[in-house]
Amino acid sequence: MSSSPIVHLVLARLRASYREPETIFWTFLFPPLLAVALGVAFRAEGPTASDVAVIAGPGARDAALALRADPSLDVAVLDGAEAERRLRAGRVAIVVAPLAAEGGPLAVYRYDPTRPDARVARAAVDAALQRAAGRTDPLAVRDDLADRPGARYIDFLVPGLLGLTLMGGGLWGIGWTIVEARTRRFLRRLLVTPMRRRDFVLAQILSRLVFVPLEAVILLGLAALLFDVGIAGSLPALAAVIAAGALAFAGLGTLVASRARTLETISGLINLCTLPMFVLSGVFFSSDRFPDALQPIIRALPLTALNEALRAVINEGAPLLALGPQFLVLGLWGGLGFALAVRLFRWTV
Repeated sequence: MSSSPIVHLVLARLRASYREPETIFWTFLFPPLLAVALGVAFRAEGPTASDVAVIAGPGARDAALALRADPSLDVAVLDGAEAERRLRAGRVAIVVAPLAAEGGPLAVYRYDPTRPDARVARAAVDAALQRAAGRTDPLAVRDDLADRPGARYIDFLVPGLLGLTLMGGGLWGIGWTIVEARTRRFLRRLLVTPMRRRDFVLAQILSRLVFVPLEAVILLGLAALLFDVGIAGSLPALAAVIAAGALAFAGLGTLVASRARTLETISGLINLCTLPMFVLSGVFFSSDRFPDALQPIIRALPLTALNEALRAVINEGAPLLALGPQFLVLGLWGGLGFALAVRLFRWTV
């Protein structure tokens, strides 16, 4: 093993990595910092009050008093121009215009129906005004808020950030490195050695796997420490999903770098691969929000499969046998990426 070119290439890649401070930051520090920032921004501290503007005029005082009885509404009495300006700027969710006309509506609600927070505010405003006018609810109900670990936004977010980290490490960590070595003519020197392309490509993938456990431990450990994000499934199942995701993106990273001649080219190719998955694959919000016609394409993306498998294990405790479709997608991307990279790989510019 000590004379194997793969071993020497892996060791050389590891030495080059820890000599680059930017690699340490983007690989190990940036994902946890992003998780902390978003976790604090969306921390569970009760529902946020909806901003409501009541247009000054007859009936505005009574309407404001009725609305302020609901603690989920933050009410301000404003003139019409200021209320309209705040609505356009998104600083209020709804504008209430009290009316005094007999036989007609007693208030007009002005809001943007495409904003979910505006629809929520409209329901709360109407309920408060109707109760103030004497309406009684025929059914007695109570709220049971799902703010326990496992049902929060941070529990949805952390697996997505882990998938995003694995994707970035595979594409940028491998693809950019190979092309940089090619532009510096380092690969030209390897060309004159008795080394096969397969050994070089495999060494890049194996060196990537060395960093993966540390990346996952730092991110998941910080999420557990700061936000009580637990792992419902087994650690072996989680390790298998992480390894499959890392291998899939490592294969894709070697493929996009196999023929790229300049750093500008590889940067464009990596962005071309990552940006659609960044948006479509459910990192920050569920991919189910997209139309049904796009779902087959979205499900075929490697980051979608990885995020679904990570969430199934971390949040739902799913066993490995339940993740067959996700492993199939990741295996196809990784296997085909590696095979094509070996066939298409170019040593020199």
